[in-house]
Formats: sequence, C-alpha cells, structure tokens
Amino acid sequence: MNITVENIGRLSYFAGVENDRLAGLPSLFTQKSFIKGQTIVSEGDSQQSLHFVGTGVVKIYKTSTEGKEQILKIVRPGESFNDVTVFGGGACPYSAQALGNTIIYWIHGKDLLPVMEKNWRVARNALEIISQQSRLLLSLVEDLSFKNVTGRVAKILLQNSAPGPEGYQRLTQYEMAAMAGTAREVVGRSLKNLEDSGAISLERHRIVIKDRGYLDRLAGLN
Repeated sequence: MNITVENIGRLSYFAGVENDRLAGLPSLFTQKSFIKGQTIVSEGDSQQSLHFVGTGVVKIYKTSTEGKEQILKIVRPGESFNDVTVFGGGACPYSAQALGNTIIYWIHGKDLLPVMEKNWRVARNALEIISQQSRLLLSLVEDLSFKNVTGRVAKILLQNSAPGPEGYQRLTQYEMAAMAGTAREVVGRSLKNLEDSGAISLERHRIVIKDRGYLDRLAGLN
C-alpha cells in the first residue's frame, strides 16, 4: 500500500496543513509492517528518522540491567516517536515494540527539517508535540513517586479505554504492570479491588469501566 497525502494529513506533525502543501511528501516517507512483539527501534540505535504509527499500537519502554521493563508511553495511530533522536541527535534513549500488527511510516530528519522550515504549522505542531512528550514524562515521574498502585492503575485504565459502556482494554496485566512500575500480581489485586468497588467489570479479554468519576478521583484527574 502506498503512502498518500491523506495518510500524511492524519499524522500529528501535519495536522491542519493544507493538502496542496503535503503533495510532495509521500515520496519522502517509507512504510513498513511489523507483527506483534517485533522491535521497531532499539535503545541505543542512532536512526535519524521520525517514526509515526499508521495503524496498530506501539509501546515505548526502557529496560533495566536486571531486565525490568518500564513502559513510558503507548503510541497510537497518528502519533510519533524517536523525536528526541531526530532533533537532539545521539542514540535513541528507549525501545519501541509493536503490540499487534502495526504499520509504521517514517521520514528522515534531513528530509523533515526543510519541510518544517517552509511550513510554520508543521514547526508549531512539532513544538507542541515535544512539549506534550515532556509533560508526559514529568507526569510519569509524579505518578511513580506520589501515587499508590491503585491510583496508577486507574489512570492507565482511563488513558487506554474507550468511553461508554462497551469499553475496551488492549493491554495485558504484564504491560499494565510495566506502566505502573510494579509487579503483575499487584496489578491483578488492584483490578480486583476496583471490580469489588463497582468501578470496573472484568470480562473476558476486556475491562469495562462502570464508574469513570471514581477512577478519575483515584487517578487524581479531577
């Protein structure tokens, strides 16, 4: 499948840019498919390309010398990763792995920078996105330092579930534990406590949110 102007227009860096300004960009992008569990970028790589999720979901994580994993972010369609390497140089400070069948688009930094110089909206989008990523990391530090595990799990559920009674959950308990900075068994107990409180319902292959306001309060979001 070829990358189109419509595909590019759905990517965060190019939001709000007129199609005629995107006309020459498809030829600058590369597209590749990944299967579940496949590594897209490894910590220490020096790839100078900005990556976008076209379809699927990608986890961004770091691994300690003891093998413990900390998930920093879940990247969804339209969102970017490897920004810090493209704009800051050096090696990539994290790894990226597909959580399912995933299509990734990427553009090399040497091709992206001239586009940003010619289009103020792309440059502004880039600044906003990098600011959001910085806020996300500060929020993660705050959560790991000051919130209890149940509050962290509540926030993870809210950030990775669809609103409404049908709800969905795409993360395993292992992945949720890696986001919450704890063990899978502790996440399991937190989920059971939330179910007992009536905040969620644990169903086969999904978690349904019953009381979003209660989770908001636990997560410190209101």
